[in-house]
Amino acid sequence: MNQTHVHLLITHLPIFGSLLGGFVLAYGLLSKSNNTKIAAYFLFIISAIGAGIAYSTGEAAEETIEDIQGVVEATIKTHQEFALFALLSLLVLGVAAVLGLVFTIKKSPLTRTTAFVILLIALISFGLVARAGYLGGQIRHTEITNTPQPAESSEKDAD
Repeated sequence: MNQTHVHLLITHLPIFGSLLGGFVLAYGLLSKSNNTKIAAYFLFIISAIGAGIAYSTGEAAEETIEDIQGVVEATIKTHQEFALFALLSLLVLGVAAVLGLVFTIKKSPLTRTTAFVILLIALISFGLVARAGYLGGQIRHTEITNTPQPAESSEKDAD
C-alpha cells in the first residue's frame, strides 16, 4: 500500500467522522449526556487526525495520477487549494474538541456552551470537507462532473 492508497482510503474519515460526530454531539446535548458528548469529541479528534493524514498524502496521490490521460491539472489544483481550508477547519474542530473534552471531564460551567460552539464548528467543517471530497472526486469520477464526456465508439458502430 502506498500513499495514494492511504489518501483514497482516509479521505472519507473526516467527511463521515465530522457528520457522525455532529449527530452524536447533538444527541448528547439533547439528552444532557456528558458521556455522549465525550464520544462525539473523540470522533472529532479522530476526524482531525484523518484530515491531517489525508492532506499529507495528497501530494503523493497527485504525482500518481497527474500523467494519466483525462486528468485535468486545474481540477487537481482546485481540490488541493480547497483541501487546505477543509484541513484548517478540521484542525480547529479537533482543538475545540480537546477543549470540550477537558471542560466536560472537569464539569466546567462552560461545558454546554462549548458543546454548542463545537457543534457549529462541526457543521461548518463537514461542509468544507465534503466540498473538498467532491472536488477530489471530480479528478477521476467523470460521472459527477457537469461536462459530458465523449462516448467511446464500440465495434458495432464501426461495422
